[in-house]
Amino acid sequence: MTPRGCARLSVAATVASAGALAYAETALPAQVLLSHYALVPGGLAPVIAGMLALAGACLWLAYGLAVTDPARTAATRVLLLAGAAGLVMSAIFPTDPNGSQLDTVSGEIHRWAAAVVFTSLPVAGWMLARGRAGAPGWNAVRALSVAAGMTLAVYLVAHPASFTSSFVNGGAYYGLLERAVVVADMAVILAMALAAAGLRPAAATASAVETSEEAEPRQLAA
Repeated sequence: MTPRGCARLSVAATVASAGALAYAETALPAQVLLSHYALVPGGLAPVIAGMLALAGACLWLAYGLAVTDPARTAATRVLLLAGAAGLVMSAIFPTDPNGSQLDTVSGEIHRWAAAVVFTSLPVAGWMLARGRAGAPGWNAVRALSVAAGMTLAVYLVAHPASFTSSFVNGGAYYGLLERAVVVADMAVILAMALAAAGLRPAAATASAVETSEEAEPRQLAA
């Protein structure tokens, strides 16, 4: 699989995930959080499909980076794998119903898995773009990673579980912020995939270097 092919699959999977969640938003009764759609009739399939599709996008991106630049992208790939694992765990373990006074084991696993996803993806984008040239593609990855991180910070401030929520009336709009975090993370994955598509495979880069080193002595001899 070529890096460009991996990038296309990652983009396609991200778009499919966005489509599944958009369907839930438009066709199902409104819910506070996206994960709550899995608890209403007809909502389980699109929510699980959206989570698993996004997990697939992370895996395809990680595989493409392993082919193109295995040395410099090790940390990014670990974070992408963590994000994919968190998405799979979120799909397997549903959240607690809205307004429930009982925190179930499934709900706790879901929340911590989501925390891994929301944290790992912006950091993965930042790590991938760090130290790379200021090309438009990498600038977009950096900017979107920062934006995703800032959106996550605001979401955590507004979340009802936070002690700051009551000061900012976070319960009124933290569901909207959660959607903003999800969209921002999807944008980070798309930007990473598009930027990584322009990287040359590690084998091709090594071959080019060897060819250049072999040609130099010939030029000196001539």
